[in-house]
Amino acid sequence: MNIGPYVLIALIVLAALVVARNIRVVQQARAYVIERLGAYKTTWHTGIHLKVPFIERVAKIVSLKEQVADFPPQPVITKDNVTMQIDTVVYFQITDPKLYTYGIEQPMVAIENLAATTLRNIIGDLELDQCLTSRDIINTKMRAILDEATDPWGIKVNRVELKNILPPREIQNAMEKQMKAERERREAILRAEGEKRAAILEAEGEKESAILRADAKKQQQILEAEGEAEAILKVQTATAEGIRRINEASPTEAVIKIKALEAFASAANGQATKIIIPSEIAGIAGLAQGVYESVKETK
Repeated sequence: MNIGPYVLIALIVLAALVVARNIRVVQQARAYVIERLGAYKTTWHTGIHLKVPFIERVAKIVSLKEQVADFPPQPVITKDNVTMQIDTVVYFQITDPKLYTYGIEQPMVAIENLAATTLRNIIGDLELDQCLTSRDIINTKMRAILDEATDPWGIKVNRVELKNILPPREIQNAMEKQMKAERERREAILRAEGEKRAAILEAEGEKESAILRADAKKQQQILEAEGEAEAILKVQTATAEGIRRINEASPTEAVIKIKALEAFASAANGQATKIIIPSEIAGIAGLAQGVYESVKETK
């Protein structure tokens, strides 16, 4: 039986098509899981590969890039019996395509349920305030637990984040009131500290002003004392000069006694009502009176 040329050409074209359809080019950051007759054969990575037709098949195409799974809010109950809604974001990466393909059915559903149960266990040991202030601790615990649990599935959990924590509405209202009261308390403290500071500055200003006034008065008194001392010194100098000139003039005893009498006469102009005059000066006064009367008779 002879095969016509058209049939041969058709067989060649068919074979070429079969080969072409079984050539696979694996892109970067992807992996092909290959089965032969229903059993796992190998994993293709980046490059060109040829699949045996009708015997081998691509069981699964796996992305090796880091992926993000944003799960819907889950109701959780805290240690102090407060029900909250918390949604979780998980960042993961497939490290073993074979385990990811054959390790578990619907791995994303499994991760979601595992994240929900893990979150409930962690939040159940914390009170409301701790949940709101300990996000980093919760994220770290969840990442460690999820990473360990998903390792047999060929999945590496890189990061877990609590996206939103929504307490009940009445709790939110109470927290807002608490925050408002705290802000008002801080405002009152700042105002009191400002007033205290202002009072301190005012007192310091008054103190410095009093010190300056006292210094000014002290300087004034010093200047007045120095002026009085200088005046006294000048009077004493003048008196000494007068005495010196009198001594140079060699006055008689009578003149000296008369000068003393003049000094007592000056003292009489003061507030004193009585003046005690020594006997010698009294004698001089009588002598002066006699001289005056003699001169008057002569005239």
